[in-house]
Amino acid sequence: MQLQARMQLRSAGPRRAGPVPVRAMAGSRFADVAQAPPDPILGVSEAFKASTDPNKLNLGVGAYRDEQLKPVVLSVVKKAESKIFSRNENKEYLTIEGLDAFRKATVDLLLGGDHPAIKEGRVAVVQSLSGTGSLRVGAAFIARFMKGATVYLSNPTWGNHRNIFGDEGVEWKYYRYFDADTVGLDFRGMVQDLQAAPPGSVVVLHGCAHNPTGIDPTKDQWAAIADLCKERNLMPFFDVAYQGFATGDLDKDAYAPRLFVEKGLEIVVSQSYSKNLGLYGERVGALVMVLNDKEAATRCLSQLKRLARALYSNPPTHGARIAAEVVNDKELFEEWKGEMRGMAGRIERVRGELQRSLESKYPSKDWSFITKQIGMFSFTGLTPAQVDNMTNKHAIFMTRDGRISLAGLNSAKVDYLAEAIVDSVRNH
Repeated sequence: MQLQARMQLRSAGPRRAGPVPVRAMAGSRFADVAQAPPDPILGVSEAFKASTDPNKLNLGVGAYRDEQLKPVVLSVVKKAESKIFSRNENKEYLTIEGLDAFRKATVDLLLGGDHPAIKEGRVAVVQSLSGTGSLRVGAAFIARFMKGATVYLSNPTWGNHRNIFGDEGVEWKYYRYFDADTVGLDFRGMVQDLQAAPPGSVVVLHGCAHNPTGIDPTKDQWAAIADLCKERNLMPFFDVAYQGFATGDLDKDAYAPRLFVEKGLEIVVSQSYSKNLGLYGERVGALVMVLNDKEAATRCLSQLKRLARALYSNPPTHGARIAAEVVNDKELFEEWKGEMRGMAGRIERVRGELQRSLESKYPSKDWSFITKQIGMFSFTGLTPAQVDNMTNKHAIFMTRDGRISLAGLNSAKVDYLAEAIVDSVRNH
């Protein structure tokens, strides 16, 4: 009864008239955070998706497409997954350094399975989050154990290199690489800049199929670069994102890092399986250090694990199992090499078709650089204004440095692309 009386008293009390006022919200403590610009590569794909033009073409992102311009899952990947699923494996955490079978397969691909550095235990390897994550672990290692060292990047280079090293607080500078007049390698400028680099500097080198130019040094030039690094005490840091995908041959595409090791240089290598196995979304890669001393490799591995632990703790399992299954199974490995040759061959074919189409539409200009370049990309030399015309008028989406991904081109679109390039070159 007492409870009922109290409730009646409350209900009989005075009431406010009108709506209850809403308390004014305070401004966000993050109101001064600046809007970041769109990613120069991934932003292209976002713009492509938003376009309603029926002729639109995405030549920005470096991801392989078939003749119907559809994403490809390799046959060997499907077969490897079938084997993995049949074993009913668990989803437990990997160790910090990653899947042992994957780590072994990765080093074997890089150096060759019988390499003395492997037998002597002079290799430190951690599985990481594809090429980007591997580079980031390497950048963190440089920041901590090579304090004050400057990282030298090719001009131009993959756009994310600057972010990766810069966000770790590592100073970076450019060395000359691309010669706009010859649409080739500025080897003299490259050598001059590396000769001027302070001893102890780090030089980021693209193992094969340079991104974005598609221009690689010759074997003689690679030997000269290796000798220069040795003479100047420069640390080579290879970004190997296209092994086997560039020429269709795993050994040919590993020529440069193997040469440097043979010449007695210690190297750091970021490896990725995004392109050559088509495992883009699985984030499969590794950071490898090939050193001259077993004890140093052991200590470096312990520190790489410590850095990885703070960044992401453990690498993902599924993609590493796929890569290990393919590399370690003789039949799958041979089939994989055939599929890589097929992908590299398709890109080589559309290169030739594009060059011939451009020559027929604009014969007074030299277009031979299209087929002299290799790998996934072609560095066209188009200016930002010309690129804008490509996008705004022709709905061809590409990065503003003039790079096009030939992996996103098919025979049916070659003439359309050539017409757009000629229009942009002549009129802008």
